[in-house]
Amino acid sequence: MKAIRVHQLGEPEVMKLEEVPDLSPGAGQVVVRIHAAGVNPVDAHIRSGAYGQAPLPYTPGSDAAGTAEKIGGDISGIAVGDRVYVGGTLSGAYAEQALCEPSQVHRLPDRISFAQGAAINVPYGTAYRALFQRAHALAGDTILVHGASGGVGIAAVQLACAAGMTVIGTAGSDKGRQLAAEQGCQHVLDHRDPNHFEQALALTGARGVDIIIELAAHANLGADLSALAPQGRVAVIGSRGPVQINPGEAMGREASIVGVTFRAALGRELAGVHAALIAGLENGTLRPVVGQEIPLAEAPRAHRAVMEGPAYGKIVLLP
Repeated sequence: MKAIRVHQLGEPEVMKLEEVPDLSPGAGQVVVRIHAAGVNPVDAHIRSGAYGQAPLPYTPGSDAAGTAEKIGGDISGIAVGDRVYVGGTLSGAYAEQALCEPSQVHRLPDRISFAQGAAINVPYGTAYRALFQRAHALAGDTILVHGASGGVGIAAVQLACAAGMTVIGTAGSDKGRQLAAEQGCQHVLDHRDPNHFEQALALTGARGVDIIIELAAHANLGADLSALAPQGRVAVIGSRGPVQINPGEAMGREASIVGVTFRAALGRELAGVHAALIAGLENGTLRPVVGQEIPLAEAPRAHRAVMEGPAYGKIVLLP
């Protein structure tokens, strides 16, 4: 099979398409034939060495969708030919096959394409964890999604709308703002406008928003606190560096800043995330948006696109 391999950390060009042996499952393992693999910013951080030393060589990626191709012994609930999406792998997702544990393989509803399936795990899992498991969002809350046109932002908008929240989304391009509105944002702002925090406050009658889903804390966290309602929460999903804040803004509001990483969800929390996501995919409230489909051999281009933006839906690789 063909797979992207990384033999040294560095720029996107360290990713090379190579021929490697086909995978075979051991007991309690599944081989998935990959039809699309999702590209996440964390993939680029690992490849660059920003998240520490990855074991070399390796195949990047954790998200994919395809069909169950080979099944080891002692597995029930998964059959050869089943349409599935993958949430984590043992072998990497940027390839024609992935070796997985059964807990990493989830049913893909028929209404969802393989490209959309590759856009589920990290984006929707992160958004769900941020909203409901970390920020404890409730129906009636007002949510500000900073970066509502990317994979995680779109997921947060759809989840919040489905749960009865008022959503203010931001994006940095006209195309991105249109997309955010199409996904359900009642209000859409330009986050390049330095006055967009004041505009968000005005939309709440100066009360502030209950929750901010923050994908660029390095740029926004200091100002986020001034836009919160009493006892508001900022769920930090992404940041590319340090930021200075005024603790008084949090103290006066009794506000909270919570960090979010989907990798921390385990056991019942993780099972609950996927149960909720599959239900939303089946009933149509969750609709992954694929912005770009890029050939697997052009993985370096995909990594540059996911880091440089502007964000517009999910980038997926096609083997």
